[in-house]
Amino acid sequence: MMRFGWGMLAVAMLAGCGSGQQPAGNQTAAASIDGAPVDDGKADCALAGSGAWARDCVVDRSGDRLTIRHPDGGFRRFRVLADGRGLEAADGAEAARLTILDDKRIEVVAGDDHYRLPARIAIARP
Repeated sequence: MMRFGWGMLAVAMLAGCGSGQQPAGNQTAAASIDGAPVDDGKADCALAGSGAWARDCVVDRSGDRLTIRHPDGGFRRFRVLADGRGLEAADGAEAARLTILDDKRIEVVAGDDHYRLPARIAIARP
C-alpha cells in the first residue's frame, strides 16, 4: 500500500457496485456532468498492458469480495480490506497496487491489467 507524508488515506470502496440497480438515463448523464463516478456496475479498464481504456469490465461485489470480469471471460478477484486501506488480490500471485487518482477514484493495477474504480477517500485521523 502507498503511504503519504501527510497521512495515510482510508478508502471505502464501491458502496453500490453489484447491487443490480441500474441508474436511469438522466441520472447517468447528470453524474457524468458533475464528475462523479457513474455506478452502472462497470469499471474502466485497460487490459493486458493495453493503453486503451474502455468501460467494459463488469464489477460484482459480495461482502468483502470484489470480482472484476473482463469482456473476454477473464477476471480478477480482490478482497476489500476492513481497515480502510483499499483492496488486495484475493487469489493469484500478482499483488494489487493502488493509486489515488482524485477524491472519487482509484486505479488498481494487478499484473498487466489496470482498473479505475469509484471510491470514497478520507484522510485517516490519528
